[in-house]
Amino acid sequence: MTTDLLTKPGLFATLDDQPLDAMLTLLHRLRSDPREGKIDLGIGVYGDETGQTPVMRAVKQAEAHLYQHQTTKTYVAAEGDAGFIAALAPLVLGDSRARDDRFCGLQTPGGTGALRLAAELIARANPEARVWLGTPTWVNHRGLMQAAGLQVLEHPFFDKATQTLTFDAMMSVLETARGGDVLLLHACCHNPTGAEFTPDQWGLIGDLCARKGLVPLIDIAYQGLGHGMEADATGMRTVLDKVPEAIVAASCSKNFGLYRERIGALWVKAQTAQTALRARGNLILTARTMWSMPPDHGASVVRIILESPALTDLWRAELDEMRARLNSVRAALAAAVPALSTIASQTGMFALLPLERDQVVALREQHGIYMLDSGRINIAGLQSDNLPRFAAALEPYLQGDTHAR
Repeated sequence: MTTDLLTKPGLFATLDDQPLDAMLTLLHRLRSDPREGKIDLGIGVYGDETGQTPVMRAVKQAEAHLYQHQTTKTYVAAEGDAGFIAALAPLVLGDSRARDDRFCGLQTPGGTGALRLAAELIARANPEARVWLGTPTWVNHRGLMQAAGLQVLEHPFFDKATQTLTFDAMMSVLETARGGDVLLLHACCHNPTGAEFTPDQWGLIGDLCARKGLVPLIDIAYQGLGHGMEADATGMRTVLDKVPEAIVAASCSKNFGLYRERIGALWVKAQTAQTALRARGNLILTARTMWSMPPDHGASVVRIILESPALTDLWRAELDEMRARLNSVRAALAAAVPALSTIASQTGMFALLPLERDQVVALREQHGIYMLDSGRINIAGLQSDNLPRFAAALEPYLQGDTHAR
């Protein structure tokens, strides 16, 4: 009988092989490369001038307070730490919206968890809803939406060759969207391009959503790393004020440096307070079937920081330092490589270089410069000691020298 069972296809034999994750593959190549002076521009985490991803001083102090005063490790609630949501909401949504009972919110495992939960809520509310993504966008957006059974459509967003937004083309394509469709937007510091809408363009997007009955799903993962906490949320808030319904997915991974703690939040704006309560109940029910209870440590750390004026001031000062470093690197790279002058006006951690895959491979093999095959680089991977070497290796490719070495 045992022999017969072993000759029959098992449960997992029917699974398809899956492509290797591009980021993990890049990381493996980087770590296997014995050369000195490698430049890591692939992994999407903030790095300081020494190349380290530090634990923020405000976080250290909040963790010390937590260690001293936390009395239990029991579950918090399916919706997470209510104090965390209450403290974070004004920073993300603004004071007036944080007090608006048409908004409901709950804690999620990172911004990714927020987006996945949002996708499930959309599918539960309207299985026929289609989700519009800009091209390009964060690579995981498509998978998160499709995992909930939602159809994904694309609109133009950015021209890599000219390093410019394709706003008119975007708006033209979105005229074909139908009522009830979802438009996924990056609030700031676009990943992977670093490009951003102007205030007027944000207003036009809000008007389009209101006129056509589109539901904005706004991913705000890098708030504070572009122009500042308030400025980075202004465009998003413009849209929120123009539409009756919206979804906001936020992450604390980057602006609090809490990558491994998986801390995020999801807010839904409904037409009425009663509908918001109904949405919240559905969110909690869905969350129970996905992760049951969200992790508490990082949420407690953020709550402690935001409930303490002194720690909030320290955190903001550290965040300002991070943003200033990113902007200074952008300016230095634009100055060193005139063909990339637009990088200075972009924001956040990422830029999408006008390179073909074979050029990316050549930079990796010949110069030890590691980036995604798409040409996306993490600006934070550059420091004063490696930026000149990167610029010198890159410039021939941008001048059309296909034989650059």
